[in-house]
Amino acid sequence: MSEELDVAAMIERFRERAKAVRNRGLPPVEGAERKKFVEQARLDYQDFAMLGDAQGELEDGVLHLRVDLRPDPGARPDPS
Repeated sequence: MSEELDVAAMIERFRERAKAVRNRGLPPVEGAERKKFVEQARLDYQDFAMLGDAQGELEDGVLHLRVDLRPDPGARPDPS
């Protein structure tokens, strides 16, 4: 990693990926393959959305991502 990493842009790309997974159509598969596809899409969305909600910073070449997993958005600190 270099100091040139745009952390905000990276996080925005994760938000975009989460939206893309959410809006992705289901291919014509049936049975066990369909179940596997749906489960993978669920996990992909979860992972991308979680990282898309992260607060991030690059400090001394180390990327720090902070993800608030509390279920109550009102309990979260103001991101500004």
